[in-house]
Amino acid sequence: MEVQETRVQTDRVLTIPNILSMARLVGVPVFLWLILRPEFGGPKSDGWALLVLMLSGVSDYLDGKLARRWNQISNLGRLLDPAADRLFILSTLVGLTWREILPIWLTAALLARELMLLVMVGILRRHGYPPPQVNFLGKAATFNLMYAFPLLLLSDGSGWLSTLASILGWAFAGWGTTLYWWAGILYVVQVRRLVKADVAAD
Repeated sequence: MEVQETRVQTDRVLTIPNILSMARLVGVPVFLWLILRPEFGGPKSDGWALLVLMLSGVSDYLDGKLARRWNQISNLGRLLDPAADRLFILSTLVGLTWREILPIWLTAALLARELMLLVMVGILRRHGYPPPQVNFLGKAATFNLMYAFPLLLLSDGSGWLSTLASILGWAFAGWGTTLYWWAGILYVVQVRRLVKADVAAD
């Protein structure tokens, strides 16, 4: 994360990047319903859940890239993109933990990082700063987790494919969690510097 002001290039709401982010938000409850169907007596729908996850990963890559390339960065997009990322990660954590595919400790580690960032956002707002912008490190963490989650979902089975998915999924989960916390700690350091500078200016 970076605490900086990104130049808004359009006030339009219905841009292609914003539509992609909105579609990703709509996919959150759909994914959660698909992954939890077996827990409530329904048929297993992991294939469809995997498809929704993969489409989410593609849209996550495209919305920011297209916004910059087509000069369609907007205030709405700056809110939608990180909100969609966090909600998808949260819904995936809930679903995979409920299915006992993810251990409680990993879910707790990722949720603790999100709680820490929420506190930092509150501090920023009190000092008149905008919400943080996603930087390369934060995006890399999200990409690793978006690869890890479908692979771990695929590992919930038997055979060589499930075994391979488990190995790769845990590798991506390890890297993603590490980068997630690294980006969060750097963000805390940046917030601390801003607050100290404000105090010194007063």
